[in-house]
Parts: sequence; C-alpha cells; structure tokens
Amino acid sequence: MLPDKDGPGVGGGQSYPEGEDPSVSLFRDYLRLKTVHPDPDYDAALQFLDRIAEELGLPIKKIEVCPGRVVTIVTWEGMNPALKSILLNSHTDVVPVFQEQWKYDAFSAFKDAEGNIYARGSQDMKCVTIQYIQAVRRLKVAGQKLMRTVHLMFVPDEEVGGHKGMETFVKHPEFQKLNIGFALDEGLANPGEAFTVFYGERNPWWITVHCPGSPGHGSRFVENTAAEKLRHVINSFLDFREKEKHRLNTSECFTLGDVTTVNMTMVKGGVAYNVIPAEMDVSFDLRIPPTVNLQEFESQIKQWCKEAGDDVTYQFAQVSALTVGTESIQTPLNFSLFVSLNITLEKEIFPAATDSRFIRAIGVPAIGFSPMNRTPILLHDHNEYLNEQVFLKGISMYERLIPALASVAAFPDEA
Repeated sequence: MLPDKDGPGVGGGQSYPEGEDPSVSLFRDYLRLKTVHPDPDYDAALQFLDRIAEELGLPIKKIEVCPGRVVTIVTWEGMNPALKSILLNSHTDVVPVFQEQWKYDAFSAFKDAEGNIYARGSQDMKCVTIQYIQAVRRLKVAGQKLMRTVHLMFVPDEEVGGHKGMETFVKHPEFQKLNIGFALDEGLANPGEAFTVFYGERNPWWITVHCPGSPGHGSRFVENTAAEKLRHVINSFLDFREKEKHRLNTSECFTLGDVTTVNMTMVKGGVAYNVIPAEMDVSFDLRIPPTVNLQEFESQIKQWCKEAGDDVTYQFAQVSALTVGTESIQTPLNFSLFVSLNITLEKEIFPAATDSRFIRAIGVPAIGFSPMNRTPILLHDHNEYLNEQVFLKGISMYERLIPALASVAAFPDEA
C-alpha cells in the first residue's frame, strides 16, 4: 500500500532525520550508492530500484544489454496502452571524484545548514531519477489515471559510453516493444531564474591525428620530423578553437551549444631525450553544433592533415554522426506542454552529450530537462550539490508535466 503523499514508507523503511522531507531522504539514500566509475556498484542500484517498484506497485523489467550492464524499466500502464508511450529516462552511473578536492565525502550526501546536498550525482543525474519516482508516487496516491503508458528507464554507462547502455538498448527488440512516442532526459542547472530546455545536442567527436616522421639523433636538424607535423596539426586545430571562442557571445552565438569547442586532451610519442621519434600522436575532443555540416567539417580536418605533411592521418575514437543528410537531428520545438509549469524557459542546444542523441537517432523526439534553477552548473565538478528546496520544487514540476505529456491526444497515425 502506498503511503500518504510521500509518507514514512518511502525508501524501504529507512529512518530519516527529524523534520526532513521523505523525498529528500530518499534522494540522499540514492546518492550514497557508489555507482561511480571505474567500478560502479550497479547491483546496489538494481536492488534500490526493485524496492522502489515494489513500493509503487508497478512491474519492473530488467534487460542485460551486455555482461554486467542491465537496463531497468518500471512501467505505469495507461488507460489506452495502444498509444505511443512516454519515456522518462535517467542513468544510474556517475563520474569519478577527486575526494581531496571535496568539502565532504562525495558519497555521504551531506546536507549543510542551507539545505545544500553535496554528493556526486546530485545534479548529474540522480536528482532527476528520484524526481521522476516521487512525481509518479504522488500521482498514484492522488488516484491519477493517465491515458498513455509511462516508462521509467534507468540505464548504465551513460558517462563512459562503450556501447553498454542506451546506444545498445535502442537496437534491442525489447526497446521496440515500448512503443515510445516522446522522451524526457537530463538537462543542466541554470544559475539564473529560468529553467533550461534542450532540444538537440552537439556531436561529440574524439579524434587522434597520427604524425609519422623521420627519426634520428637529438643533436641533428633532421628534416620532416613527426614533431614538425604535430605542431602544424595542433596549430590548425587550436587556431580554429580560438575563432570559435571569439564567436561565442556574439550576435549569432549566445550559448556554448551554438559553437564548436576544440580541446587538445592527449599527446603521445617519443622514447628518450636524445632520440627524435618516428611518430607522434595528438588527440582532441570536439563538440560540434547540429547546425554544422559534418561532411564539410570532416573535409576541413582532412585538409589540415594534408597541410601538415606526408602520411598524416586521423582516426576517430568516437564519432557521433546522428544526422539527417548533413545536419544533426533536433527535436521540433513545441513547448506548450510546459505551460502548466508557469516558468520561464530558455531553449538551447545541449553543449555536451546525453542518451537523448541515441533516442533522437531512431526518430523519437527527446527533450533534455533538469528542473534546477538558481543553481551553479557543477556536473562532473568538485563539490557538486543541489539545494533540497530546488529538488523538491522539481518533483512538483514533474507532477504536472508527466500527466500533461501522457494526456496528449492521439495523433493521426495512432487513431
């Protein structure tokens, strides 16, 4: 039996600090699970979700997409399950921490006197997971009936990729059975009053350029060295970076999602101080806006390599080319469903990458939205935190948004 509102049974009978909202206590319980790379405790997350599904009285399904990587789905069936469903997506893993840089233990979910909850995942994105769960809990307690089915999906390995999470699951027969028509996924905090909604993402390209050259003794002026070619490659990429940096905050580029970021992340080569290496490599992390013609951009990279010298080549470690023609997939903007929230929205291209890109790639509209305003952007940063009042307000927002999404009238192809 479900407790009243968020009642004392939330979270499987845990004891809570006196006066703390049970939703906040559940959030802190979830933050304490060490689903942190490189060795995330996914078993603890699965046990937690089993408990939640039992409390909600909803069926749970687990699909192992590869050894040790399980996608979990909790389903609230709608009154007309033939209609396309709503997906509430979140990931269970979090990025590593450098504990010496944190004020508090990154997995203690410490709450200070201002109500700020410090923990890895407090913004990215365990807050959204619990907000989904608690919004559904409140709606069920209130006796709400939804027309469309709602799936709460919890995926592993969003933070590291590697074809172990959503990228693999969208190709799985079980995903097709969900009949998803619209998806919500994570967004970002906003330091201001507005809430940010993301309707597309930049394409993440991880690229390594290989520069072969003439080896020799360190005392000579050897011609055609790998280092000379490497310097030319680095200058080409970083000169372009500087141009994009200057474009930001101009009349045509207002946000990070509007420009291409280029960052040199690794350099490899050499065996000794006095030996000129026969080869050197340099790696870059590029994030490309959906408005950029990707074929033309790759042609530019080829030209940079050609200009650097003979036999300079490149290889992608990751290339997201989720495109229609030459431009990236974006979700058509229709924000009428957010009207019920009575909030100020800012619409942007997501500057990094989330699971939304894989959902959009199969033709499902997806929006990134984490209801966190008045909050500094601290995902992947030291001392990541979220204030409990911002967190609780987010539950109320989903409590209105989920029924609005699940009540959208049947489209012509659903009739």
